[in-house]
Amino acid sequence: MATLPPGFAELEPFADWAVRGERAAYEKRIRSTIEELQAFYDAAFPLLDAAREHLEGVPYDRNMSDEDKHLMWLFCALCTVSFPVEVWRQPRVPDAGAASLDAVVEPAL
Repeated sequence: MATLPPGFAELEPFADWAVRGERAAYEKRIRSTIEELQAFYDAAFPLLDAAREHLEGVPYDRNMSDEDKHLMWLFCALCTVSFPVEVWRQPRVPDAGAASLDAVVEPAL
């Protein structure tokens, strides 16, 4: 069963990145290897414009489909992954010690 909208089937192997919330995406990033981050980035980044265009036509309310929510969350996770892939070449912030990210309030969807 597809977890993403039609047109995004090639991202199904990365559906586990469709986690709700910034903290969940950050924790997944920290638990992943740079190779896993790179594979996700390489698959998702080329579809960024298509996902944006798709989601611009979707109402952001309680009627949003689960597939569209998963697509939105997947691309939010891509934002969490992009800097480690593009700049640091590692999941954690270099020389940050035990620093962590704590989102106090997140979107309702």
